[in-house]
Amino acid sequence: MLDQFVIATKGGILLWSNDYVSVGGHPVDSLVQDVLIQSTRTDSSSKYMSGAYTLQWTFANELNVIFIAVYQKILQLPYIEDLLKHVKRHFIARFESEIKQLMDSDCLDIPNFGDFDDEFEQVMRAVEDREQRERQSRHSQPRKFEDTKKFQTTAKGAKLELEELAQAGEMELLAPSRRAGSKMRSFGERRNGEEAKKTGKKAEKKGKEKRVWDGQVTKESMHALDYSGAKGGNEDMGSHLVSALVDENSRGARTADGIYEVADVAERSTGSGDSDSFVLLSDNDGGSDSEAKDSKGSGGGFFGMFKSLTSGRVLTADILAEPMARMREHLANKNVASDIANEICKTVAKGMLGVRVGGLQNIRQLVEQSMETALTRILTPVSSTDIIRDIEHAQQKGRPYTMAFVGVNGVGKSTNLSKVCYWLLQNNKRVLIAACDTFRSGAVEQLRVHVRNLRALSDNQNVEIFERGYGKDSATIAKDAITFGASNGFDVVLIDTAGRMQDNEPLMRALAKLVSVNSPDKILF
Repeated sequence: MLDQFVIATKGGILLWSNDYVSVGGHPVDSLVQDVLIQSTRTDSSSKYMSGAYTLQWTFANELNVIFIAVYQKILQLPYIEDLLKHVKRHFIARFESEIKQLMDSDCLDIPNFGDFDDEFEQVMRAVEDREQRERQSRHSQPRKFEDTKKFQTTAKGAKLELEELAQAGEMELLAPSRRAGSKMRSFGERRNGEEAKKTGKKAEKKGKEKRVWDGQVTKESMHALDYSGAKGGNEDMGSHLVSALVDENSRGARTADGIYEVADVAERSTGSGDSDSFVLLSDNDGGSDSEAKDSKGSGGGFFGMFKSLTSGRVLTADILAEPMARMREHLANKNVASDIANEICKTVAKGMLGVRVGGLQNIRQLVEQSMETALTRILTPVSSTDIIRDIEHAQQKGRPYTMAFVGVNGVGKSTNLSKVCYWLLQNNKRVLIAACDTFRSGAVEQLRVHVRNLRALSDNQNVEIFERGYGKDSATIAKDAITFGASNGFDVVLIDTAGRMQDNEPLMRALAKLVSVNSPDKILF
């Protein structure tokens, strides 16, 4: 997708522009300064790199007008040259008289070219659609190996060729060579041939059975495990017993007002779940239950660092300094972020300051109360978490509710997207999944499998995937998916994105473009 398109005169007068996102670094100015002023090439489209952007342009020499397209350098947009040609033709056909009048007069009043916005969008959409059709035609189904000449050189291919010749009555041409070869046959082969003549059946050649090593996949097992293409890619899982694949106890429950809640939320609301409020305070990392109890006991573990505070003294900042330092170190060992650990320690110290304690149990209560206060303040979201209400609010505006899933590589964006989709389907929402991970191989196929499984697990079958393949601009795919969802009555559009590290500037800029162009209602990291 383009970031910017500019139409200007060679004298520097801006006639028309369309900015899809904020373009930093002034790449158009760099193009004018580095290339146009110093170069004499004015007869064909060219390409120029400026920072993180690629610029392509073309001239209308008869009118001294330049057309410039700006897009991300990491993208491959083969249709840009075609787009420049068509935009140039449409713009000149519509505004040629105004441009000539501007060139001939000394007046600085620039005509209004704003009416070109809609026509430009139509031209760009037509060019993109045609490029999409050409790409699909280029990636047509390849020939089967059996249809190639190389297959004829194999033993199986030669055998099939002989059978075809025999059926066509042309075996006499090969009789001499076959007779010469028959002299080399063993006695057992000749005997099998004679028995075959008597019985009228074709002799079967028995070969040595191949050994199958442990872990080796044979052709037969490979065929049974092949779920690609028509065999498995679009197979309806309704024939499978879902009850044999899914633990029914892991499913959620519905509230009194009919809202479906996932299992752990339902357990917390009924009070049936175990308390996990102080996992951060335990010393064991996945040990036994007895170890967990010991770590929480009064004798040791996390609260053992407060033993020195049980002398009945009034707690001051100096007395609390050492336990708070040990507490901060303990939280850091639990992979708690530094600023969060400091905030927790600060809140706990503030809650204990000036208190006279008489025992370790009293200390434990003070620490737990302060921890609960700190964690509640830290984890309380600043935006609405009532997704059902927000979806209904978006429906009143005649648009789908959009949610983008972002994060680093391999953290489970696609998996958690499918979990959210399952929850939405249980609440009778119609969901469209936008496959905007156009970089990782298999990302689109992974979402197809998720959609297939979601349809099998849910009575609500209203989930579809919107895809445009690989190597495309994710911002454009998301925009098209939202438009498609709005026109086809989808309630929610879930946007899956490619994983990226925060120090990868080009990918982070592409993600910022996706967000700025589509403005999703909720972004989940």
